Order: sequence, then structure tokens, then C-alpha cells
Amino acid sequence: MTEQHTGTRAVVLGGSMAGLLAARVLSERFGEVVVVDRDVILGAAGPRRGVPHGRHAHGLVARGHQVLEELFPGLTAELRAAGAEPGDFNGDIRWYFNGRRLRPGRSGLVSVPATRPVLESQVRERVRALANVLFRERTDIVGLSVSPDRRRVLGARVQPHGHPAPVVIDADLVVDATGRGSRTPTWLDELGYRRPDEDRVKIDLAYTTAHFKLRGDPLGSDVAIIPVATPAHPRGALLYRVPGRADCVELSLTGVLGDHPPTDPEGFLRFAASLPVPDIHRAVGDAELLDEPVMFRFPMSVRRRYERLPRFPERFVVMGDAVCSFNPVYGQGMSVAAQEALVLRRHLARGSAPDAREYFRDLARVVDAPWDFSAGADLGYAGVEGHRTAKIKFANAYVARLQDAAVHDATLANSFMRVAGLMDAPATLMSPHRAFRVLRHGLRRGPRHGSGSRRAAAAGPAATRPASDTRDT
Repeated sequence: MTEQHTGTRAVVLGGSMAGLLAARVLSERFGEVVVVDRDVILGAAGPRRGVPHGRHAHGLVARGHQVLEELFPGLTAELRAAGAEPGDFNGDIRWYFNGRRLRPGRSGLVSVPATRPVLESQVRERVRALANVLFRERTDIVGLSVSPDRRRVLGARVQPHGHPAPVVIDADLVVDATGRGSRTPTWLDELGYRRPDEDRVKIDLAYTTAHFKLRGDPLGSDVAIIPVATPAHPRGALLYRVPGRADCVELSLTGVLGDHPPTDPEGFLRFAASLPVPDIHRAVGDAELLDEPVMFRFPMSVRRRYERLPRFPERFVVMGDAVCSFNPVYGQGMSVAAQEALVLRRHLARGSAPDAREYFRDLARVVDAPWDFSAGADLGYAGVEGHRTAKIKFANAYVARLQDAAVHDATLANSFMRVAGLMDAPATLMSPHRAFRVLRHGLRRGPRHGSGSRRAAAAGPAATRPASDTRDT
């Protein structure tokens, strides 16, 4: 903690990853930081109500890992001690696109596949150890306390469970990190401000996750097997070891546009068998199912355009999923939140509460590239509603050919992983030397593989579903 304070107290609304990251950087500039959450979070070892996707596959992509290690030195070693297995983002993960594995190579980038409870608990314990950070658990967030002219936020109105009325926590800065359900747009409306515009991409995704005790070792020295859903093969999966359990894996199956993986064990295994990569079904087909499969639905990605608002209350900012909620299959959410924490840190370094308009403009620059990457890719599915610009159409066609080439070219595979890991902007994939490698591969290989699968995918999920697959209703 620094000697020079920006203020006496900051309040963070929400105690998940974005809120914890906010608390970490706020602790450097405020005498006291109060984290408010409706759940019991201290000591929580498993999934909790406030993180409905906490039972499903999670991981830190490369840039997120770098930022967390910067904010919490030694965190990687602590995750490893907790049983997580960091590995090279390309060389130690089996990435499959359209049923074919990208050429493995050492990218030099670290990825940490781990369960959400393990990741969050390790970060939470580091934040909890900060002397000036306090947690107020089992406390509902009611609203904001504002000045009579409504220009300045003075604190947060909260109601501890079991208390008859709300109380106000005075603050010099309030940070909304409450996630996709953020009520900031409603609060702005009630205070006479304009609600932010929203960009939406409806993907109708579902994750279904189960845990298995294995008879063999399908991973070997690898840390994960990931067949990525694509328009040609719209079903995907992520399989990795449960931290601390060498013989236990977590398997999340994904399906889009209503083609959701079933929650009954037989249907779950049939869905796994329908993947274009046999490794997944081979790994769990004869394994012991440890729990009933559970589903998490994600209807759409939403980006709230706070940077476009002409006015915003002073001493109040928003971050994390409350600003932009990404399709979780791309693994960007926690890593983008980590980068947003660095934006908040830079603005606090000026010695005063952030200027909201400048802060949101800088935040938008962090969100732009991952949003273009994921939202643009989702618009490659014929059934996804949205405006497809010529730029998006060209980018999707080019990336599909780059992925074809990366099956044989580890340099291209590493370049793609640098973009997926939020290290490089998507435009770098189109640099002259990379475009030449893609073109050279295309000339050697002839027409792209899988055109029949793409036609089937365009016809809808039923066209690619095995006849024996009976889905949940």
C-alpha cells in the first residue's frame, strides 16, 4: 500500500474475480477498501450462487496469467500447489479446429486450466491478506447514495441479510463489479442519466459439465484437450484434470444455437461421442461418473457502451462483465477483467478518483480486440443474429484458412494462440509474412477440408446430430 491516498474509502460491489482485482489495485490508493457481496465468500471452497457458471470449465489465458502474476507475485506457484497444472498455451494443450489438431509448438505463453473455485479462492485469499481490505458478506446491494444534484456518488446503499433496512457505506469511489446482472443501467436511468447503448450477439450457448474418475490417463503430459466449436463443427468440449486429483477430470461440453448438451448421463456421453475428435469420448466412455451433469446457459454476449455516454456520475466506475460479458467458450472474461484492473490502477495513479469518461474510453480500448475476436467469430454461425460487415466476413474466412494452415504450421498455430491469449491484436494475423504462409498452404492443399460439414452446419444443429441423440427439453 502506498503512502499517498486517493481517498479514505472505496467500495467494490461484487466479490468475484473482477471485484477482487479491483480491490487489489484500490488497496494501493485508499485507506480502506470494502468488498460487498450477497454470498458467503470467505473460505468458500466450492461453487456458489453468485457465480452460476462456477461449476464449469475455466482457465486463465496467457495475458490474464501475466497480469495476475504481476498483481499477485507467486500466484502461479500457489495454483500449482493447489493442484492446478499450468502449461504452454500451445505446446501443452491439444487444440482441435474442425476435427484437426493444430500443430503443437512452444509458444512461451502460460495458460492455467483450473476450476473456478480454485482460481477464485487463491486470488481471494491474497486479497483477504491485505490489511486495508474488508469483506461484507451476506449483504445485498440496494443502490447508490448520491449528492442532492445527482452529479456525484457518495457511497453505496446495502442491506445485510437479516437487517430490517438498508444502510449507507460512505465512499470516495464506488466500483460496480457485479457482473452480467449489473443494475448500473437502471440506476443511471433513475438518476436522470442516459442508459448505455448495448451491442448484443445472441449465440444461445449452453455448457454441460460432469466429473469423471478415469481408468487410464488420456492427457499424459498435456494439461487439456480442447476441440473448439466452429461453424463447421458447432459442438465443442474442454477436458482437463481436476486440481489435486490426478485420476479425476472435469469435462465441459458446449453447444450453440439451442443444440445444448444433455444433462442425463447417457445423452451426455452420446453428445461427447458426436464430437469430431474421438479423444474426449475415449477418455470418459468407460470412466466412473462422479456426479450428475449440470448445465449453464448463456444466451448472448453483451457489451455496454459506457464510453459513448455524454455524462456519468462522478466517483463511480464499472468494470468486468458489468461492462462486457463475453461468450465464455473463448476464455476471455477473467483475463479482460485483469487488464481492466490495470486501467483502473493507471487512473488512480493520478491521485484522484478516475474521470469516468476518460476511464471508459481507456476501458473500451482494452475490450475492443477481444470483443472483435469473439463476437466476430460467433457471427460466423449462420444462425446467429447480427450485422455482418464486409470486414467480419473477410476476417472469418481468412481465420478459417489460417486454422487450416496451422494444422501443419506451428508458427501460425503460435500466432493464433497469441491472439486467443490476448497477447496480440487480431490484425496481427494478417501481417504480410503470416498471410504469405496461409496463402502458401492454401496453394499446396487445394480446396479447404470440411465443406460438407459447413453445409450441414448451415442447415442447423439437427443436420449434424447423430440419429441416436435425444436432447433435454
